[in-house]
Amino acid sequence: MLDFLREEGIRESLVEELVRFREFYRVDKEVIYRIPRPKFHYYGTSVWEEAIVALLCGENLLLTGPKATGKNVLAENLAAAFGRPSWDISFHVNTDSSSLIGTDTFRNGEVVMRHGPILNCACYGGFGILDEINMAKNDSVAVLHATLDFRRIIDVPGYDKNHLDGSTRFIATMNYGYAGTRELNEALASRFMVIDMPGISDENLRKLLKREFPGIRDRYLEQFTGLFNDLQKKSGNSEISTKSVDLRGLLSSIHLMEKGLEANRALRMGIVNKSFDDFERTLVEDVIRLRIPGKLERHDIFKE
Repeated sequence: MLDFLREEGIRESLVEELVRFREFYRVDKEVIYRIPRPKFHYYGTSVWEEAIVALLCGENLLLTGPKATGKNVLAENLAAAFGRPSWDISFHVNTDSSSLIGTDTFRNGEVVMRHGPILNCACYGGFGILDEINMAKNDSVAVLHATLDFRRIIDVPGYDKNHLDGSTRFIATMNYGYAGTRELNEALASRFMVIDMPGISDENLRKLLKREFPGIRDRYLEQFTGLFNDLQKKSGNSEISTKSVDLRGLLSSIHLMEKGLEANRALRMGIVNKSFDDFERTLVEDVIRLRIPGKLERHDIFKE
């Protein structure tokens, strides 16, 4: 991961700080398996540097922005770059304080505390990835207040006060305007440094595709990059929804092509059919047709 950061042009002084952080904060053998090994890398030098500096300073991060900006990819990459075990915490209607901190359980005939992900982060110096934090209920938010501010404690009723390990950090993500989301209250927002994630640039998308598909021909590297850009523009102009602006879907479609499925069928599965409106599907198909020929085979797209 550190070699990747150097390739991306991250300042050497920051990379050296990461090395010192990893050497100072050792990882417990029990949770080494939780250190991520990212499938995808996040591309964007300025965002990387802002995030690294904030975390080195002991701050927590809130990553905001629209779909397909790489919020979760960056969060996972940061845990890997710092060499820390990570716990993913998704906020939904059933997420409450007990599912975050933990609950009572029986062990060897005694009632003991079964740690939840937030408490595990505190004990093991983990990175907690708080996914869709603006869907958190008041019960869950109350747990986060003391955990995320200068106190850095978790006071478990009936047990003890737990101080966060020095390497514990929390990285939250949030999207706007999705069903079930709401405004983040000021008290919680003040506990984060915020990065408004930019959309992936054409140059960085080409890097991502080339790293994921080394054998892709330059012509179709440009066409797939242009296709994603076209879909983003259509969505930005409110001609289509964000459902088809799906970077994961594009990557998965190209994987299907690599295995031999025709391009139009793969893109239909990965992008077109993400929309359930017939008119919108027709618009998305038209965008694809302008970039990708109908009967495109594997040998056309990839070098042998």
